[in-house]
Amino acid sequence: MSLEIGKILGTQDAQPLDFWIAVDERQIVQLDDVVFVTRELQDGRLVKMFGIIDIIKARHEGARFDSDVFLAEEGVLPLGRSTTAHVAVTRVEPEIFVPPLPGQTVFRAAGVARDQALFFDAMERKFPLGLSRDGEVVYGNLEFLDGSRGAHINISGISGVATKTSYATFLLYGLFTSGVLEKDVTNTHGIIFNVKGEDLLFLDKLNSKRKDENQNTYAKLGLKPGVFSSLSIYAPVKKQEQVLLPDTGSRQEGVTAYCWTIDEFCRERYLRFLFAEADDESSQLSSLISGVEARLMSDDDAARCETFADLQEHIHQNIVGAVPAAAGTIAAFQRRLNAAGFNAGHLIRGKSQVERPDRHRINWKQRQLTVIDIHNLHDRAKRFVVGVVLRRMFEDKEAAGTARPLVFIVLDELNKYAPREGWSPIKEVLLDISERGRSLGVILIGAQQTASEVERRVVANSAFRVVGRLDLAEAHRDEYRFLTVASRARAGILKPGSVIVHQPEIPAPLLVQFPFPAWATRVSEVFETHSIDPFRGF
Repeated sequence: MSLEIGKILGTQDAQPLDFWIAVDERQIVQLDDVVFVTRELQDGRLVKMFGIIDIIKARHEGARFDSDVFLAEEGVLPLGRSTTAHVAVTRVEPEIFVPPLPGQTVFRAAGVARDQALFFDAMERKFPLGLSRDGEVVYGNLEFLDGSRGAHINISGISGVATKTSYATFLLYGLFTSGVLEKDVTNTHGIIFNVKGEDLLFLDKLNSKRKDENQNTYAKLGLKPGVFSSLSIYAPVKKQEQVLLPDTGSRQEGVTAYCWTIDEFCRERYLRFLFAEADDESSQLSSLISGVEARLMSDDDAARCETFADLQEHIHQNIVGAVPAAAGTIAAFQRRLNAAGFNAGHLIRGKSQVERPDRHRINWKQRQLTVIDIHNLHDRAKRFVVGVVLRRMFEDKEAAGTARPLVFIVLDELNKYAPREGWSPIKEVLLDISERGRSLGVILIGAQQTASEVERRVVANSAFRVVGRLDLAEAHRDEYRFLTVASRARAGILKPGSVIVHQPEIPAPLLVQFPFPAWATRVSEVFETHSIDPFRGF
C-alpha cells in the first residue's frame, strides 16, 4: 500500500522532470525511495509522475545566521525544522509532461506503483539484479542482456572492496537458476577468467561463512542458495615440467591442465597473441607477424618441432628472412618472440609431450560454467590465453550462425586487454565481441578498476553499467556521466555487497545490494566435509 510522505514544495520550482517535496515530519524518507504524485488536468485526465529521491535536505526555518542554531536549541529563538527532498522523475503516465502543482500529495510507491515507477511492469523477461535498500527486488530486463535489444555488462570499482567478481558470479548464478532463460538454460554457458589468486577455483564448494539470514535474502530474489554444480576448472601446465600437471596450489582435484600443441599453434595462427601489447595498427611489425603466421600454416617442419624453443629457432632460421620487412622490424620481432618463449613457451608443446591433446584442450562446452585460471602466468602469457580462447570461442559461434545458446564471458582487468590507446589482437577480438557479439549470443561481463582506461567502444556498447566503490577522482570522469551528482558521491563510500546499477529503461541509477555468496570465493571459505578415510588404521 502506498503511503503519503509529503507535499509538493511551493518555495522551489517544480518541473516536469524533477521537483522538490516537503517531507511530513512524521515520516522517514531516505535516498532511493520511490515516490509518485498525481495531477488532474483541466480536461479531467490524470497524469501520474513517478520518481526516485536523490537529494534530501534538513534545515531551520527562519534562521538568518549560522549561530541561530544555538539560540534555537536553548529555546531563545523559536525556529522550526523542515526536511525537503528532491525527486528525479523516472516515468510519466500518460506521457504528458506537465509539472506537479504545489501542495499536491506525494506518496511512497509500493507494489504495482513501484513496478510502474521502475518499469518492472513492462519487462516481459526479467532477472534479479539484487535488492534495493528497503529490501525490495530490483530487476534487470533480459532483452537488454541476451542480445534482443542490447547486450553486455561493464563493472567498475576499486580492487578488493568493490566486489566486482563477486557481483559478476552472482549475476551468472541468478541467470542460471532463476528460470528466466527457460529451456535455453540447459545449453547456456559461462566462461570466467580467474585473474587474481585462486579465489574462483571453488565455485562448486559451499561457503562455510554463509549465514542463515542469507536464505531469506535469496528467497526474496526467487533464488535458492547453492553452488555452481556444473563446473570445469582449467589451469596452465606447470613450467619446466615434462608431466602435464596443473599449476595450482590450493586445489588439485578436478582441475585440468591446459596447453596447446605446436601443430595447433601454427595451423590456427596463434602467433599474433604472443605479441598482444597495444601497438600501432599500421605498424610494420603487425604485417611481419601476419606473414610469418601464413608461412607457419603450411610449414610441415614447423609443426613437427618438439619444443617451443625448437620452433623459435626454426622461425629465426627459415621463416623471418623470407618475409619482406625492414631490418629493425625483424630485430624487434625476434626480441619479442624470444621474450614470449620465456614467458609463455611452456603453454605450447610438441606432440611427443602431449600424447592426448584433447585432454588438455579447453572445452568450454563440456560444463555450464568454465573457470580458466591465468593468475600465475606472466602478463604476456595471460594475454595469449585470453586471446586464443576468446577467438576460438567467437569463431565457433560464428560458424554456428545463431544467437542461441548464449555464452557469458567474465573478464576482469579489462583495461589490460582492451586499453584506451593503441591496437592489439586481443583488443580486436573484444571489440568484435562488444559490437557483433550481441547477434551471436556472446555476452561480455567486463570489469576493471577504471573505465576511463578502457576502449570507449567496449564500454559504450554495454547496456548495463555497474559501479562499486570508486576513487572519487575517477568517479568524476566522463565515463560515469550516467551517475547523478549524489550517486558519484555515494560511489566513494559504498560497502562490499553494494553496487550502483544503470540500465537502459530506467533513467536513474539504482543502488543494489546482493547477498553474500553461497559458494566459496577462496580456499579459506570452503566448507569442509568429514569423510571416512578408507586407509585409516593401516
